[in-house]
Order: sequence, then C-alpha cells, then structure tokens
Amino acid sequence: MQGLQAEARKHSLPIQVGLHEPSPVEGKIKNTLVWLDAQGSLTNRYQKLHLFDMDLSDTGGPKMRESDVIEAGPEILPPYDTELGKVGALICFDLRFAEVALALKRMGVQVLTYPSAFTPETGKMHWHALLRARAIETQAYVVAAAQVGAHNEKRSSYGHSLVVDPWGRVVAELGGVEEKEAKGSEWEPEIAVFDIDLDKCRKLAKEMPLLRRT
Repeated sequence: MQGLQAEARKHSLPIQVGLHEPSPVEGKIKNTLVWLDAQGSLTNRYQKLHLFDMDLSDTGGPKMRESDVIEAGPEILPPYDTELGKVGALICFDLRFAEVALALKRMGVQVLTYPSAFTPETGKMHWHALLRARAIETQAYVVAAAQVGAHNEKRSSYGHSLVVDPWGRVVAELGGVEEKEAKGSEWEPEIAVFDIDLDKCRKLAKEMPLLRRT
C-alpha cells in the first residue's frame, strides 16, 4: 500500500486497488477495495458485501466458499467524489445483486467499479450480460477489471476486463482466459485506456429518467 501511495503521488494518479485486511472475526479477513487520490491519500475504503459461495462440483465445476474465510461488509458505501466523477465501489460477486447498484444510482453514482475474479464457467455465461445490465439500469459507466488465467492447479479466472458506457455499450475489453491459455508463455498483461463522459450520464438521465420524480 505504501508503494502504491508513492506511485500515486509521483504520477499524480488516483488508484483503486483491492486488498485483504485483518478482521476482528477469528479466522477471517476482510476483502476491501480502497481509493487512493492523486496525492496518495487513502480517501475511501469499501468492504465486500456479498460473499461467493458456489458448488458446481456435480457438473465438474468448482466448489468455493468465500464465507469460510471472508468477513462480509456491513453496509452499502455511498458514492464518493473523485477526479472521474462520483464512484460507487463494489466487488466481484456484488455484481449479481442489482439492488445494491440501484441504491447507488439513487445516491447519484456516475461510475460503478467491479474488480473481479469470475470463474470461467460463470464468466462465460453471465459476465458480459450482468455488467451491461448494471450499466443500463444505473445509467452509469461500469468499469470491471478482471483477473485472468490460472491462479493454481485448482482455480482459474475468466478475465475479459470490461468498460461499459451508460447506454450499455462495451467501450473497452481485454483478453480472457482462452486467449491467455492459447498464447502460453507469449501472453503479456494488458491495459485499457478509455474516456469517461459525465455529460453522457446526465443527458441520458434527462432523456430517459429512471428515478421517480416527486
């Protein structure tokens, strides 16, 4: 964290990064997403709400119980002001719960983030559809950095980092687990660069209002 703070200051660059923190619950840790501003100050800390418990072993898929080692977060964190607009921080499995994204919409969110490590099985069927749905229903940008490839002999992540605009268009996408496995040792990490147009968020909300006006 200190190294990232130094890099943020050096390059005047805000950074959002996930980390594990100690938990007061014995035997567990926190899955946390933090925001470092361009001066390197930690200005926001979100603890993952929804824990990934899944069992696809009957069909040859993975079995995981995040709740065995992770302490669930206690609350929805309101969007926070950044150089990019009002950012709402969510993590991975939170993507499947539209209620949280809609709550952030009511709080004025403009950019939703979902750093993730989806399994190849669930990613193939649900990743693109869920991210586009969250963008469409919140009329916000959705930015989803995704781990890709094998972590160990038992676990692999889908990849396909995405950026979706408020209309539901995919404006940036990186490679997935298939590409990484095909390239093998020739595969190199990727980065996406994209523009965020907050006027687009405001214009769409005016043209197609989704919140009840009183």
